[in-house]
Parts: sequence; C-alpha cells; structure tokens
Amino acid sequence: MNLNAVLTIYLSEMRRFFRTITQSFVSPVLSTSLYFVVFGAAIGSRIDQVEGVSYGAFIVPGLIMLSVMTQATSNASFGIYFPKFIGTIYELLSAPINFLEIVAGYVGAAATKALFIGVIILVTAYFFVDLEIQHPFAMMGFLILTCISFSLLGFIIGIWAGNFEQLQLIPLLVITPLVFLGGSFYSITMLPPAWQTVTLFNPVVYLISGFRWSFFGTADVGIGVSLLAIALFTAACLGFIGWIFKTGWRIRQ
Repeated sequence: MNLNAVLTIYLSEMRRFFRTITQSFVSPVLSTSLYFVVFGAAIGSRIDQVEGVSYGAFIVPGLIMLSVMTQATSNASFGIYFPKFIGTIYELLSAPINFLEIVAGYVGAAATKALFIGVIILVTAYFFVDLEIQHPFAMMGFLILTCISFSLLGFIIGIWAGNFEQLQLIPLLVITPLVFLGGSFYSITMLPPAWQTVTLFNPVVYLISGFRWSFFGTADVGIGVSLLAIALFTAACLGFIGWIFKTGWRIRQ
C-alpha cells in the first residue's frame, strides 16, 4: 500500500476540518447541552431510571451515536463529492494509487473527525450527569467501528450524489430518523410487544444497543449480535465501494 498517498489525502481532509475547528468544537457542545436540557431535565425529571440507570446517563450513548453517525456520513460524503464536483477526481483516479488507498485516505479522515466529535460529546456529558463506563475498551472499539462503517456509507453517498442537496438527503431523511427510532433515547423494552418486533428490523438498534452495553452492561440485544451487525454492515459497504471502482459507477459515467 502507498502510505504516502493515503497520508496525503488524509492530511488534506484534516486540514479542511481544522480550518473550522471552532465551529466543529462549539457546535457539538451546544447541541449536546441542549439535548441534556430538553431530555435530561424536562423528560428526565419524569423518568426516574431506565434499566437501573438514571435517564440523564442513559441517553448519553444515544447522543454520541446520533452525532457520530451523522457526522461520519456527512464528512465522508462531502469529502469525496467535492473533488467529483470540481473535476479533480479524475486526477486522483489517474494517479498511481489503487481504490483502497483512496478509500483509506478519505474514510480515515472522516472517521477521525467523527471520533473527535464523539469524544467531545462524551466529555461534555460528564458536566451534566454522573457517568461510569464499565467496559471502556469495548466502548472505544464500538465507537471506532461505528465511525469507520458510517464513513464508508458516507463515501458511497458522496459517489452517488448528483448535487449538494442529495448529500444531505440520506443523513437527514434516513439515518437521523433511524437513530431516533432505534432506542437512542429509550429502551425498546418500553415499547409494546408489536413495536418491539418492528424496531428489531432497524439496523441502528444493534449498534446503539452494543454501545450502551459498553457503558452500563445492559443491552436490548445480545452483544454478539451487535458485533455481527456492524461487521456485516462494514463488509457490505466495502464490497459496494469495490464494485463502484471496478465498474466506474457514478465516477466515470
């Protein structure tokens, strides 16, 4: 693998991120604080505990997942769409680098940005609730895997998108609703049995459940099922990206 090519793409994307570091830092802190005020104070005052955990602490994994999934998808999609929009992607495709190195550079940068946001939200949460992470290594593992997998999804969206509006279409109309309906702010055991069954068809449930298990040791679905779900999702994204570069779909057409 051409590490110099990967590093060049990675650093180029990261420089764009650090040019707006204030916005990148302040925005998640303010939005997280707002969620804690609305959900933690207003709703949390009416809900004592969920699965033995205070409601304010219970929503922390969901808040992190919400921001990480949307940020990873948006950063990766814009990162690859912009060179396609201005035409510099052809220079990239004609360079002596393969598609894995291109993907590693763009996805690595988007995953790093999303991880940065996730850590900021986690630190902010400590100012509002008493939080103890039972499995810190598992928590970081789930967080990193989620950043990578949704950055891969964002890369696919960036290749597919034909304009800037379409870049936000899936994050806003698909991913965000799935996260809200995937148990990010409640346990699916609180739903009626019929809706519990329906919710299990939401793939985001398995990611949030596994991530919450790393915090509190409780989960709506088995930890093994969560790991399998994220592994299959990552593999599917990699396979689809490989097909994109093999056929030139939405790149050379």
